[in-house]
Amino acid sequence: MAKKNRKKQEELPEGMSRRQAKLAARAAEREALQKDPRPYAGLAAEADLIALQEFVPSAVARLEVGGEPVNIVTVLPGAGAALRRSEADGGQRFVALQVGAHSQNPGHDLAYALNWVLSAAPGESLQSTVSDGTQPELSSLIDAAATLEITEHQDFSWWFPEDAAVPAEVRQALSRANDAVIPSTRVAADVPGSIWWVNPGGGKGHIRWVRTDDNENQILAALARIAARGELTVGEGSKFAGAFRTHGIVAPVWDVDPSVDAASYAGALEQLEKKISAEYSNDAQLSADERKQLDNIKSRQVTI
Repeated sequence: MAKKNRKKQEELPEGMSRRQAKLAARAAEREALQKDPRPYAGLAAEADLIALQEFVPSAVARLEVGGEPVNIVTVLPGAGAALRRSEADGGQRFVALQVGAHSQNPGHDLAYALNWVLSAAPGESLQSTVSDGTQPELSSLIDAAATLEITEHQDFSWWFPEDAAVPAEVRQALSRANDAVIPSTRVAADVPGSIWWVNPGGGKGHIRWVRTDDNENQILAALARIAARGELTVGEGSKFAGAFRTHGIVAPVWDVDPSVDAASYAGALEQLEKKISAEYSNDAQLSADERKQLDNIKSRQVTI
């Protein structure tokens, strides 16, 4: 007499064989692992999110998420992903963009951390921001039209509430973190994107302009045309240094005199934006000098 098969019958999607279900599951896993070429596309806060994640050492940005105020920050103690302060310390919610554990899909990771912090109990913290597939779409958490209210800091004293009793070993770690902060200031110019002045020391400062142009080839060609005219500057004494490529966007960089006030670059950036806008849709062939400038710009690109 044959033994009765007691194995629990698999629950398969309607209309699928076991083999088809396995193939579909594997395809879903591969899709989840694929890198999103532009994780914050469609959000008005795209450029600011990228700047805070890649370039800014210490800043806090306020955003409404699911009807609750959330602080999206550069980094948290221990490079953690998120935390909610205790009720005694105010119960505020914090989510970090620069974290110790992450996947290759920062948009998924941010959605995961935001979704977690909304339901976190006071005093809870999240160490890893690696998404597990349970998170909602980022667009369902962040209003596409929402902008960030950014407060920049030159240290990490905001990690703890005022008058908080911080253990000695934590104070030491905080002091080391403060010593590593590179002076950074957001340049308020009437242009698209997110612009930051930084002073890493060594007698040379930088202007980093995180742009969100839809066509990388067009923005590079526009910069090349302007460079061929000797006008690819952001003010007297500035020099085009290259460009970062990150999260599907281009961020041009200029070397500047760090002794010059950051706010003074706003006018030159606004003038440069007018030139970029005029050249962006120019589909004429590049001249020999413009092609040379384009090659030079591409050689100075760094992907991060």
